Amino acid sequence: MIPNLAPETVRPLPVWQRALQDAFTRPAELLDFLGIDPSLPILELAQRRAFPLRVPRGYAARMRKGDPRDPLFLQVWPSPREADVVEGFSEDAVGDLAKLKDGGLIQKYEGRALVVATGACGVHCRFCFRRHFPYSDALASRDHWQSALKQIAADRSISEVILSGGDPLSLTDDKLAELTEALEFVGHVKRLRIHTRQPIVLPERVDEGLLCWLARGRLQKVMVVHANHANEIDAAVAAALRSIRDAGVTVLNQSVLLRGVNDNVDAQHDLAVRLFECGAMPYYLHLLDRVQGTAHFEVRPEEGASIVQQLSARLPGYLVPKLVREEAGAPAKTPVLGPAAVLP
Repeated sequence: MIPNLAPETVRPLPVWQRALQDAFTRPAELLDFLGIDPSLPILELAQRRAFPLRVPRGYAARMRKGDPRDPLFLQVWPSPREADVVEGFSEDAVGDLAKLKDGGLIQKYEGRALVVATGACGVHCRFCFRRHFPYSDALASRDHWQSALKQIAADRSISEVILSGGDPLSLTDDKLAELTEALEFVGHVKRLRIHTRQPIVLPERVDEGLLCWLARGRLQKVMVVHANHANEIDAAVAAALRSIRDAGVTVLNQSVLLRGVNDNVDAQHDLAVRLFECGAMPYYLHLLDRVQGTAHFEVRPEEGASIVQQLSARLPGYLVPKLVREEAGAPAKTPVLGPAAVLP
């Protein structure tokens, strides 16, 4: 027998969760929305199922109608070139699996521990470096964070916990609070860093509940967002970034240098300026992680170095991101410009 629930006992989904449910998942619907030729080449269905299309409607609305070369569209369209087998590209290009511990914990760098919070994302970026990651075997949130928390508490060298995934802001505020409230009692942890693309692709996620979560507690919070092009930052995204900053959070941006998307100095200039207008600092510009299925996005290191050199001539130093690559087994990100060294 179905219980007779009063209407007020049923909690409606937050706006951001409804927006996620309404995301484009069928390629034909996205093409129709954008007015792009439905015969546009696409990855074969059998291969596409492993990493399906997912695009929030608000993000799609920022794309240029009728333009299959739009820089936002290129980031999400399952190109048939993803099936190319290219030498030097692998399923685990950054060495995550070698450093993966029980409970979804990854420790690559001194003093920091990365927590794989979830495998869910608001958007499926086709250049994703964890598109082949075994999330079903490595989610820290599955046991209410207990395994990850136990390891963090036992290692007094850890001063910073990094929430990653997937996208950690795909989790509810209550689920996030479950972790942070426990971390409050781990005295040697001083900072919480959140790596997320949600404020960029789904600004609805930055609501009152999230901002309250960010403002609570003793942990110093850093949010590293991921925008690759200035066209991603409309008025709603700008408001979201400013509200995060106003909650006392340090906001940084890391982007990926992508062929056809942002591989020119004008695109990088406009992105840096737009980010700063919204209270976010350009931080890292990554060379593409050489993950299987992403080779068509790759920009050669010397091209990236030239772009950053030109950018340095047009912007103050604090607006020029560090051009870096991630190398499996290295103790930190490796700079592409300058003498052999590592960056913290």
